Amino acid sequence: MDLDTVWRSIDSERAGLADLIEDLSPAEWTTPSLCAGWLVRDVAAHLSQAHMGAWETTVAAVRARGSFDRMIRDSALRLGPLTPDECSRRIRAMIGSRRRAPLISPLEPLIDVLVHGQDIAVPLGRERPVPPVPAAAAARRAWDMGFPFRARRRLAGLQLRATDSDLVLGTGAPVEGTTGDLLLLVTGRTATVHRLSGTGAEGLPTATGRRKDARRTR
Repeated sequence: MDLDTVWRSIDSERAGLADLIEDLSPAEWTTPSLCAGWLVRDVAAHLSQAHMGAWETTVAAVRARGSFDRMIRDSALRLGPLTPDECSRRIRAMIGSRRRAPLISPLEPLIDVLVHGQDIAVPLGRERPVPPVPAAAAARRAWDMGFPFRARRRLAGLQLRATDSDLVLGTGAPVEGTTGDLLLLVTGRTATVHRLSGTGAEGLPTATGRRKDARRTR
């Protein structure tokens, strides 16, 4: 994907997320997300912070005493109990902007909106299709990043093959599924493992529906 296409995809996903968040009921707003210890409202608040600047990030890192995961969680929770309307407004305000957090590529915000969109939608039973081409670009980036996903090591001995795009990652026993479900696997989610097939899928952890933590791509 060229840079303009990446940003158009981010804008489209942000617009869809804003619509989804705005439509959530109070019960859905406080439902556990796919990230253990995070409610749907916490993930939404995290998404609204995609434009954190260098100073804000530095202060958050100092407060978290250098812990990446603690920084992400504390930054989201520090916003307080935002309403769905306010989270939706903040996410919509980012549409059309190419601003991003320090030291990351434009593909990290793409990973964020695609994956966290599923962190919200899947446990709520909400239908949120994942576009294959942007998801393939996001999965390749997550695969190559190492930290925080460590996908190459975690999924060593497997070859991930998408059924709806040209995505192929790794070598070994085949694991087949949609690009969206493979993106979730690469980023550590297990909630849709039951939808994957192939001999390599048999050894994957069964879906508990949640990760041990929630990580941003910053």
